[in-house]
Amino acid sequence: MTLFFYLIIAAITFFAFLHAWAKKDYDVSRTVVINKSREEIYNFVRQLRNQPLWNPWFQRDPNAIMKYKGHDGREGASFYWKGNNRVGEGVQKIVKAKQGRVFETRILFIKPIKVNALTYMGVKEIEDEKSKMVWGTRGNLAFPLTIISLFYSPEKALGEKFDQGLKDLKKILETN
Repeated sequence: MTLFFYLIIAAITFFAFLHAWAKKDYDVSRTVVINKSREEIYNFVRQLRNQPLWNPWFQRDPNAIMKYKGHDGREGASFYWKGNNRVGEGVQKIVKAKQGRVFETRILFIKPIKVNALTYMGVKEIEDEKSKMVWGTRGNLAFPLTIISLFYSPEKALGEKFDQGLKDLKKILETN
């Protein structure tokens, strides 16, 4: 019985050490150049209803339930989604919208695990009909995600999806 007790204490101490040692904050972003004006890009990405067209997370479950609230593309607008285990369940709300430049949303993932994150998109015109867009997210990791991030970083987990989403967004905008 005492050996079992010591093993439990050792395991708890080990995980507490890993949690304390792990980085708690993350900020992952990707950039793409799109052959469209800043306004065209911004007006497309700020619409929450357009996200399932290019956001790779929503492409995992085309039958996900989506409910929209408020004036889409403006501060305060939000949408709720509920899908399979790969999409999960959550709420996304627009918290900042500076016309033609910056767009931020607060996302609360409810399932499969609770996570609160800020996503941001910024668009800068490089020249006529050519703009650079950044898409990213930042937030804090709670236990047990801090320990998981030691082996599977947010950069790896999110970066590939951002790359894919921006590639899809570029294709949609440049062919329309």
